[in-house]
Amino acid sequence: MIELEQPPSFQIKLAPVLKNKSPFGGLSIAIVIISIWAISLGFLLFLDISQFKFLMLMPMLLWQTFLYTGLFITAHDAMHGVVFPKNLKINHFVGSLCLFVYGLLPYQTLLKKHWLHHHNPASEIDPDFHDGKHENFFAWYFHFMKSYWSWRQIITLIIIFHFTNRILHLPSDNLTYFWVFPSILSSLQLFYFGTFLPHSKPKGGYIQPHCAQTINRPIWWSFITCYHFGYHKEHHEYPHAPWWQLPEVYKMSK
Repeated sequence: MIELEQPPSFQIKLAPVLKNKSPFGGLSIAIVIISIWAISLGFLLFLDISQFKFLMLMPMLLWQTFLYTGLFITAHDAMHGVVFPKNLKINHFVGSLCLFVYGLLPYQTLLKKHWLHHHNPASEIDPDFHDGKHENFFAWYFHFMKSYWSWRQIITLIIIFHFTNRILHLPSDNLTYFWVFPSILSSLQLFYFGTFLPHSKPKGGYIQPHCAQTINRPIWWSFITCYHFGYHKEHHEYPHAPWWQLPEVYKMSK
């Protein structure tokens, strides 16, 4: 079983809003996200898109991107032990499954790196932070991705693409629009709203200890942009609050 690597202060600083919540709430939401993603992907991969213009494909592509982001956010919640806190084996299994179907990402590796990020935000040993030279968006993004992707993963994904195309006869356009592009776009979305905006150095300097700022938006827009991950200061202060409770935590903290 994977142990959550978290400092004592994180264990005791629980938001009051977390009390009296259903222990199956996080697991139910995770199952819904995974199920919708799987059903949507299956439908889109078999959809005849030969008669669709590109602009007509865009809403479907963005929809699938949003679901891919949901997979990663669910895995992120699993890293914090809040998908199913009553059984951490199930909790971490859900997280592992989400990262595997997201892009063959290794859950245990990301778990360790994520808690290293929480322990040392915006520092030299923060795996999500830039190295002092790559501070603009794209340079930071590629520097960020290098620490999470390997050639083995990329080559395996290429093999899967060609296998499903040539052996299972799934159209290459469908695979590209609804499998390849959404995973790439969701990584940009997650990085922009979950790392770049909240952890870029503000004009007045970082506010310790979390070095994170909240990007406040209307609730519906906050959900669409990145599953409320813009409430990032609150996430660092209350890492045991699942994504769907972050708006409540934000209101409470005000």
